[in-house]
Amino acid sequence: MNNKEQLNSNIPEHVAIIMDGNGRWAKKKGFFRAVGHENGTKAVREVVEGAAEIGIKYLTLYAFSTENWNRPKLEVETLMKLLVSSLKKEIKTLQKNNIRLNAIGNLQALPEKARKELLEVIEKTKDNKHMTLSLALSYGSREELIKTIQEISNKVKNNVLSPHLINEAVINEHLYTKTLPDVDLLIRTSGEQRISNFLLWQIAYAELYFTEILWPDYKRTDLFEAILNYQQRERRFGKTSEQLS
Repeated sequence: MNNKEQLNSNIPEHVAIIMDGNGRWAKKKGFFRAVGHENGTKAVREVVEGAAEIGIKYLTLYAFSTENWNRPKLEVETLMKLLVSSLKKEIKTLQKNNIRLNAIGNLQALPEKARKELLEVIEKTKDNKHMTLSLALSYGSREELIKTIQEISNKVKNNVLSPHLINEAVINEHLYTKTLPDVDLLIRTSGEQRISNFLLWQIAYAELYFTEILWPDYKRTDLFEAILNYQQRERRFGKTSEQLS
């Protein structure tokens, strides 16, 4: 029996993944970092198809952070070119699996060509219903929260919103993720055990799962293993075990 067959009906609705280790994978094999990023796109396809296969409704991938703009210029240019080429290649995979593409982050910061290709694929897949794949691009959670506070503050200043009416729902409506549910399971590859400014508000009650596997080596069976681990946990949301039972 493989780990997919062991999965029960408790599939997390929203899984988020910090795809880490492309550079170390390349260095380990004596390649340039760009080769690691190229191989990382194969892992994306593998995991996206695996997630759709088992019924995950929302999958969010940390593809490029606000801090990643500080990387060497050549690496950033390579990543942007890879984004464009990957979107062109993967449109068939998205359509075949009935997957809707979404993007979160400061998309205006993306190069025009990358943003145009991204928006075209989002438009072409907007009616797909089986799963929503969100790419976090030029995304940083602190930047998102600052933007949210500024927008809400302007509404209060202009008497559009009363301060006493500000609650979790109002904050959610102003986040990049306003169309997505909270994260149930957060996975990070490569052995690092930190959040790295990713979905800080949205993972308040998420289960965290860390693996030593470098992202280019990550397979759908590894995703299933993470979900099996998730299914063995008790999510109490502040309550006691007795209350849940």
